[in-house]
Amino acid sequence: MIDDSFIILGDAAIELAQLRSDSVQLIFTSPPYADQRKSTYGGVHPDAYVEWFLPISRELLRVLNPRGTFVLNIKEKAVNGERHTYVLDLIKALREQGWLWTEEFIWHKKNSYPGKWPNRFRDSWERLLQFNKSKKFDMYQEEVMVPVGDWATARLKNLSATDKIRDESRVESGFGKNISNWVGREMVYPTNVVHMATETNNQGHSAVFPKQLPQWFIKLFTVQGDTVLDPFAGSGTTLFVAQEMKRKAVGIEIVPEYVEAIEAKLLDFQRQLL
Repeated sequence: MIDDSFIILGDAAIELAQLRSDSVQLIFTSPPYADQRKSTYGGVHPDAYVEWFLPISRELLRVLNPRGTFVLNIKEKAVNGERHTYVLDLIKALREQGWLWTEEFIWHKKNSYPGKWPNRFRDSWERLLQFNKSKKFDMYQEEVMVPVGDWATARLKNLSATDKIRDESRVESGFGKNISNWVGREMVYPTNVVHMATETNNQGHSAVFPKQLPQWFIKLFTVQGDTVLDPFAGSGTTLFVAQEMKRKAVGIEIVPEYVEAIEAKLLDFQRQLL
C-alpha cells in the first residue's frame, strides 16, 4: 500500500520504478499528444509515439492492481491532410504487451467552438481508452448513474407485448431489449459518452482537463482509500480531485515548476486535515 499522497519529479519511464507492483487501483492520465506541447515537453513525433510510450506502459502494467483500471486520455492528429494512426497503433501495441482493451469512452467537449480548415471540422471529442490486466476488475457503476430522462415518460406509458420480453435484436447480436425493465426507474446507467465542458482556466498549464473528468472515473473505478496514479501529472488536477475524494494520490511530472506547485497544494490539503 502507498501511505500518503505525493508527487515525484522526473521522467515517468524511470520514476515509476519507485512504486511497488500491484499497488495502484486506478491510473488516470493524459500524456502529451504526438507533436504537442513542444515548448513544455519537447514533443514526440507520431511515428515514434508507440515506441516512446511502451516502456512507460510496461511499468504501468506492473504497478496496477490486478483488479485495477488504466484510463488513457488521448486523441489523434492530422498529418499532411489525413488522420495519423498512432493512437490505433498504440492500442494494438498495448494489447500485445498484455493489456486488455476493455472499453472506449468518448469525452464530448460541450463548449467546443468552430474551427476553419479546408478538409475537416474542429474536433469536439477525445478518447478515453480503458485498459485492464484481467477481465475481472472493480467497477462501481451505481456511483455514476444518471436520471432516466424524459424519453421514459412517453415510451413507457403504453408498452407493447414485445416491450415486455427480451426480444432478439434485428442483427441477431444476442443483445435484445426489454423495455419494461425501465418502468418505475428514476436512475439508470450512463452511456460511454461523457458530456463535459473543457477547462477555461488553464491554471498555468497548457493542457488542463476539467475536474469532473477524473472525478467521474475515480467514482467509477475506486473507493475511498484506494490509490490513484497520474504518471503525467501536469497541473495536478487528477491528484487534487483524488485527494478531495479521500483517495491516495500519486503523480509523476517532469517539469519542476509544476511539481513545486502540486507539492505545495497537496501538503496544504494534508495540513487542513490535521
